[in-house]
Amino acid sequence: MNKKYDLIVIGGGALGTFHAYHALQNGYSVALFEKDKEPISATVRNFGQVVPSGMDTKWQEYGRESLVIYDEIQNKFDISVRNNGSVYLASNDEEVQLIEELSVINKNNGYQSHLLTKEECLNDYPGLRSDYVKAGLFFPQEVTVEPRIMINRLREYLITEKGLDFYGNTKILGCNKIGDVVEIQTANHDVFKAGKVIICCGSEFKTLYPELFAGSDLEVTKLQMMQTKPQLGYNLKGSILTGLSIRRYEAFYECPSFAAIKAKENPDSFEKKWGVHILFKQATDGSVIIGDSHEYANAANMDDLGFDLRMDVDEFMINEAKKIIDLPSYEIQNKWFGIYSQCKNKDIFQHTIDDDIHIVTGIGGKGMTGSAGFSKENIKRIFNLS
Repeated sequence: MNKKYDLIVIGGGALGTFHAYHALQNGYSVALFEKDKEPISATVRNFGQVVPSGMDTKWQEYGRESLVIYDEIQNKFDISVRNNGSVYLASNDEEVQLIEELSVINKNNGYQSHLLTKEECLNDYPGLRSDYVKAGLFFPQEVTVEPRIMINRLREYLITEKGLDFYGNTKILGCNKIGDVVEIQTANHDVFKAGKVIICCGSEFKTLYPELFAGSDLEVTKLQMMQTKPQLGYNLKGSILTGLSIRRYEAFYECPSFAAIKAKENPDSFEKKWGVHILFKQATDGSVIIGDSHEYANAANMDDLGFDLRMDVDEFMINEAKKIIDLPSYEIQNKWFGIYSQCKNKDIFQHTIDDDIHIVTGIGGKGMTGSAGFSKENIKRIFNLS
C-alpha cells in the first residue's frame, strides 16, 4: 500500500491495458485497476476484428502500428491473434467503385491490399453467394483476435513477464494531486500513489469528475451481435466486411466518389435507422459471429438505450446475412449487445487535470484496432519521451 508507482492506469480494457503495456516497455512501474473482476464492457463485446483498412488516414497509422505490436506480443505469448486478413465484399457497381478508389489510396499510403475478382472471392470464401458479390478488396496483413481471451491473456502476460501490479474488483472513488504525487482512493478505503494517473474507463470518469463528464461531447453506442452454433467442417477465414460496411467505414469517406454515392441512399431505410452493417467472423470454436447495429445516446443519458435486444434488428441482420453467405447453419446460440463511447466532434476524448491526471476515453469502435498504436504515442507524450 505504501508503494508509489510511476503510473496508475484506471480501466482494464484494451485502451487502459495497452497504456500499461507501453509504460512497462519504457521501464516504468505500473499498477492497473479494474472495477470488475476482469473487463466486461466494450473490449470483450466486439468482433475482435483488427482492421486498420476501415479507418481514416490518421487512425490507420495507429492501426498499422497496432498490427506490429500484436505480432510482437503473439510471438512471445499466445493472446489469440490470427493473421488471416480482411476482405470487403462489394455487391454493386457503386461499391466496386469505392473499393477500387480505396485500393489506390492504400497504394499511396504504402498499405498492402489486393483487388479480388468475383471468381476469386467465390473461391476464397465458401458459401459466398454469387448473386451478391461483384468484387472484393483484401488486406492480407490484418488479424483477428478473440476479445474475451485476448484481454485477459494480455494482462496475464504483463503480470508474469513485465511486472504489472493488477487490482481487480477495485472501484476508484477519488483521484487528487497532492504536491507532486497523485493519490487514488478505492471503495475499500485503500490509498495508492503515483507520479501520473491515466483514466481509461468512462464509468470511473463519470464517478470521479461528474461535471466534466456531463459537459463532454461523449455519446454511447449500443450494438447488437449474435453467434451461431459451431459450423462443423466449415472454414471462413478472417474478417468479412460487406457492402453496408463499405458505405459506413471512415476509410471510404476519403474516396472521391463517396459523398455522391452516399447522397443517393434512402435516409429512411431500416439499416439507416438502426445503423446496420453486416459483418462475419468465425471464432476458434467454429461458430460465426454476425452483426451489427448502432443505436446512440448522449453519455449522460446512456440508460435511455435500455438493456433489451430488438428482435426486429436481429431478424433484419440474419435475413441480410443470408443474402451474402450461405452458412451451413444459421442456428443462433448467443445474442448480446456491446456498448462503447465515442465523441461527437473529436476522434477521442482527452483531458488533463493538474498536469498529471490524464483522462483518455471515447475511442469508439476503434479500440481493438487502434488502442495499441495510439497508446504507444500517448505514453510518449505523457512522459515527455522522445
